[in-house]
Parts: sequence; structure tokens; C-alpha cells
Amino acid sequence: MGNADVIERRTRSKLRRAAGVLVPMMMITVAVTADALAQTPARLPRIGAVGIGSDEAQVRRYSVWKSLLAGLGDQGMVEGRDYTLDLRFTAGRPELFEPLTQELVKSSVDLIVVGVCGAPLDAARRATQTIPIVVPTCNDDLVELGIVKSFKHPGGNITGMSKLTPQLASKRRELLLQAVPQAKRIAILWNPGYSEFKADWRELRDAARVLGVTLVPFEFRKVDDLEPVFDSIAAERPDALMMFSDQLAYAFAARIAKLATERRLPSMFAFREVPDAGGLMSYGPNIPGMWRQSAKQIARILHGEKAGDLPIEQPTLFELVINRKTANDLGVTIPQSLLRRSDAVVD
Repeated sequence: MGNADVIERRTRSKLRRAAGVLVPMMMITVAVTADALAQTPARLPRIGAVGIGSDEAQVRRYSVWKSLLAGLGDQGMVEGRDYTLDLRFTAGRPELFEPLTQELVKSSVDLIVVGVCGAPLDAARRATQTIPIVVPTCNDDLVELGIVKSFKHPGGNITGMSKLTPQLASKRRELLLQAVPQAKRIAILWNPGYSEFKADWRELRDAARVLGVTLVPFEFRKVDDLEPVFDSIAAERPDALMMFSDQLAYAFAARIAKLATERRLPSMFAFREVPDAGGLMSYGPNIPGMWRQSAKQIARILHGEKAGDLPIEQPTLFELVINRKTANDLGVTIPQSLLRRSDAVVD
């Protein structure tokens, strides 16, 4: 056998040995790569929201956020496993809703939770017409405002829960006059930066004309306005006070209750958190319950349904709450008929 044949046989032998090593190694590499890809976690849906608190810890302490997360848990969705939260904070400055919501849109969140209608929803609508928006507690008539087509079929990218505030405004006035029947001048504390409350004003003014009651409006736009505006209300010496349903009123219930009682104002509020904190009385839906209910809509959207196909729902639980201790302190005698109708009495 010549040298050339020997060299060729040795070369083929080396190639066979190399192939015997390389092929298993390539198979191992492919298997490892496939396994690594299989273990790469899928991107979790991101829920964005702008809260009125100062930081995430404060926002998460609010009962509404606890209720929302509990509601998502009811739907089998756990934070960190099935979704993540991207929270931004206004620290009570409503002018920040716009830029912070735009930040959420630019960060490509999958859904935006807007706590209430009015300015926060307006900011979200200007920021996006495609990302789904869920409003757990809406004051305004979105159909009348032309924001949705109907409660049953909203269309577009918005759905949520309606608080039925125009009807509730009349009911609060009725209950307040049962507690303070001599009231002829009622101060109305409201935040036009939050909502125009057109339907609420229409309901109250129509009833006031019939009853011979004078409504005296007082505006505030931020938390720092509350103390001076309560001073202005007290200086006018109204017989009673009503406050429209407002996000700041909910978040700062204890502060508002203190201001009202210090100025000896028999007052009606939209949220039970105010009489729980020392205000006189409230009538309205259970707000944490509405947030928990809206979690069903959020879960359905994250599972592929369109926001515009989900009906805007209404609360099922309304509460009359009376603080009897505050009534005694203010010299207000609550009729027994009203106490019997109440869902909770705070002593």
C-alpha cells in the first residue's frame, strides 16, 4: 500500500472519530438550547394605573386597590404570576394625570385602570384610543357625553362601572333633609377639575326649585384647597353641606370629616369612609365592592376579549351610613325611621 493510501485511510479514520464526538455534542447543544427556550418566561400582561397617592406603598394601602387585587384573585389571577402592575403617582396633583398616563402608554402597558371618570379618564382618552381602559367607579353618564355608544355595547376601548351619581345626588339630598328638615341653604362642595357633574347639578337644581332650597356652590381642585374652602363655607353659615362624589373626597375622607365636624356642618357624603371617620352621614355604592366587581372585566380583557364588547356595569350594593356620635355632637336628631333604614350606625 502506498503512502498516499495510508494517509487517506488515516484521514478517514480521524474524520469518523471526530464525527462520533461532534454529533452527540451538537445534539446536546440543540437540546440545551431548546430547553432554555422552553424555560424562558412569557411576558406577563402589564396593568397600568395612575394613583393619587404619594408612592406605591400608599396606593396599595387604599381599600380599593386591595379589593381590585382580591377580585383578580377571584378570577384566578395572581400578581407576579399572571400579571404585573405599573403604578404612577400624582401625590394629589391632578395636573399630573396627563403626563403620567402618557408615560404608561409609551411603556406599552396592556390595560389601563382609571379609578374614576372626569379628568383622569379624559387624560387616558387623549393618551390612547387602542389600549383597553377600565374605569371601576365612573360618575359621569358616558353615553350622554358621547364617550361610549351605550352601556350595553360601549364600543371603542373603554368599559367599567357606573356609580349612577345623578340619581344618587337626589337621594342624598332627600336623606339629608330628613335628618336636617330645617335646612333651606345647602352648601355644595365640588371639584370642577375632577368632573363637571352636569347631571348631578341638573337633578339637584330641579329639586331645589320645587322644595324652595338654595344651593350654594363651593369649588376646590386640590387637597390644599380643602381647609380654606371649609372656612369659606362656615363663614356663609349654611344649614347643611353636601359633597359630590370625588376621588379626593374618598382618598382624604378622614381629613374632610374632621373639617366638617370642626365647623359644625351637618353633612352628606358619597362615601361611607367619611362617616366612618367622623362625618355625619353618607349614601352611595360600596366603592371597594365596585373595584372588586370590575376585576372581572379586567380579567376578561387580559384573556382576549375587547373592552368595547363588555357592558358597563352598575353597583349592586348601596349603603346608608350614619354617625350617631357626630349627630349628637352637632345637635342633630336623626329620626328613628332613618336609623332603621341605615346599613350601618357609627357610635
